[in-house]
Amino acid sequence: MVVQATPGSEFTPGGDALVPAYLDGQIAHGGRLGMLGEQKAMDVPFNVIGYTSKMVQDQQAKTIADIVRNDAGVQAVQGFGNYAETYRIRGFKLDGDDMTIGGLAGVLPRQVVDTAMIDRVEIFKGANSLVNGAATSGVGGMINLEPKHAQDAPNTTLGLDYTSSSQVGVTLDAGRRFGDNNQFGVRTNLVHREGEAAIDNDKRRTTLASIGLDYRGDKLRTSLDAGYQKKTFHGGAMGVNISGVDFIPDVPHNTDNYGQKWGYSDIENEFGLARAEYDLTDNWTGYAGIGAQHSHETGIYSSPKLIDRSGDATIGRLDTNRISDAFSGMAGVRGQFNTGFVSHKVNVGYSALTKREDTAWRMTTASPTTNIYDNHEVAIPDADYPGGNYLDPLTTSRSRTQGWLLSDTLGVLDDQLLFTVAARHQKVVVRNYSNATGAEDTESRYTQSRWMPTYGVVYKPWTEISLYANHTEALQPGSVAPKNSANYGQTTGIAHSKQNEVGVKADFGRIGGTLSLFEIKKPSAVQNTVSGRYGLDGEQRNRGVELNVFGEPVLGLRLNASTTWLDPELTKTKDGANDGNDAIGVSSFYAVLGAEYDIKAVEGLTATARLNHTGSQYANAANTKKLDNYTTLDLGARYRMRVNQAQNEMVWRVGVDNVTNEEYWSGVEDNGTYIFRGEPRTLKVSMSYDF
Repeated sequence: MVVQATPGSEFTPGGDALVPAYLDGQIAHGGRLGMLGEQKAMDVPFNVIGYTSKMVQDQQAKTIADIVRNDAGVQAVQGFGNYAETYRIRGFKLDGDDMTIGGLAGVLPRQVVDTAMIDRVEIFKGANSLVNGAATSGVGGMINLEPKHAQDAPNTTLGLDYTSSSQVGVTLDAGRRFGDNNQFGVRTNLVHREGEAAIDNDKRRTTLASIGLDYRGDKLRTSLDAGYQKKTFHGGAMGVNISGVDFIPDVPHNTDNYGQKWGYSDIENEFGLARAEYDLTDNWTGYAGIGAQHSHETGIYSSPKLIDRSGDATIGRLDTNRISDAFSGMAGVRGQFNTGFVSHKVNVGYSALTKREDTAWRMTTASPTTNIYDNHEVAIPDADYPGGNYLDPLTTSRSRTQGWLLSDTLGVLDDQLLFTVAARHQKVVVRNYSNATGAEDTESRYTQSRWMPTYGVVYKPWTEISLYANHTEALQPGSVAPKNSANYGQTTGIAHSKQNEVGVKADFGRIGGTLSLFEIKKPSAVQNTVSGRYGLDGEQRNRGVELNVFGEPVLGLRLNASTTWLDPELTKTKDGANDGNDAIGVSSFYAVLGAEYDIKAVEGLTATARLNHTGSQYANAANTKKLDNYTTLDLGARYRMRVNQAQNEMVWRVGVDNVTNEEYWSGVEDNGTYIFRGEPRTLKVSMSYDF
């Protein structure tokens, strides 16, 4: 087992230094708790785990969705009628736009995030308004990304990769430190990748450039990270619209494309964040961070709307021009002191996020036909129905989330028993506007503020075991109305959610893991079948059990296994029509088993495997349409070799995802309108050379 410390610094709970990783440097038992900073999982009453850039490299993960497949508590789902990556954590949706970076919300590129500039992918499970108050979704959990910074040892890594059927990429990762004590650091990442995916005529392109600057002084630590990302999708298959039928169709063959060649999505993002910590005294530290993001999405979206079991479908057209701007910030002070035999670790801070969306669209009233099993190219219909000024979109939504954090973790018995008492005063303001006139929609304006309490306890009967429990609450804006709703682009009301959780954590050095039981209640958003408006109209209550185990039980054999059992029940639905039914798109069982084995007979050779299982899931609130369960198997190998008289390292990686070429519907979005086909058998080959 290899233990990785944060380069150039000792881990200090609550700061920006990363939790040390193990499992050959691939997994960290801990991560960022928003404004509470980086924390070891064993010391906090919350469930958090981190996946490192080494795992990203070893699994050839291109986007965040590729890496979260290692955790049964997180499922990646395609966006509502587009190519966005969204997630479900503990059965609740987290928009990809709402992931945090360095603890700051609203900064990351929209919809799809490349992994090249990311050092950690950290998953916080559970209602998290206390620590991530500025985030606008993620009641079931949060995904935080930590950017790469320079290590003490210089690094320059050139990479080449190929993904079936013809995607080719080039990457460069270079870092250096300067100064008498290596106090200045520079890290740059460049990516360009394009070609056809495993599905016929699905062409994709990624361009990314990022830079990370940091300074490590005796008392002052600062960092500045900035990046540019452009994602382009042309001619790919999106979801299949099943809103007009009462059945789930058979799955089209894996590589068949039921999309139209004229469909596309271009998403361009500029983003950046700056963070600083200053040690006021030996026991008190001030911290601050600001970040911003600007994105521009244009696209012609076209999904087949199913008519009958033979696969006949109509083809629509929706053009979108969407401009998003967000600004995020936080500041506070943390410290520790004793009162008699009781230790205190306190944190007082403020965070805020403002977002503005300018959205215009146009669509067709025509309904040309095709077939999802025998697709043919349809001439692009005229966009004859406008929604706003398409060439110059007006503002359609503004939101502001702000709040004060107050927390105190009290320790007794030499911190063997820890009590966390905390609260956040959260204020949420939502304003929606007509995309035609710019006038405010007074029927959908929301303002709410309240104190959100959090209580937690950790008891360590032994060094290797932690027992924990928590009660947390969240106050956040609802989700943005999807593309086929009457109030498309507007934000729904304000959701107040609650979670209770108990569990046990273990860390025996070579093996670690967590067993937890939880209940989360959250107002649910659905589309009114009469008015067509999308809004909060009910409640979803998820009860579940999570188990994850990771480590190296036998030298050379590394395991990462997790399972999640869920009871995703709908409650308080309109007129009680669907009370007691399962929530849309949430299975009652998920499981992941990943393994690596170092083949001793060949030095540097490692075999890899991962098995993912998802149980059946309902595609409508009435529970009359259901997607079948499915299981996929990924296999691979990597070979690490020394070159240039053993001064440099070269690593070859090869993997095949979905080895059995399983044909399956992978999931359904929250409203039950679109179902998504799983990925076909995909070959991935890459080479990285360190010099």
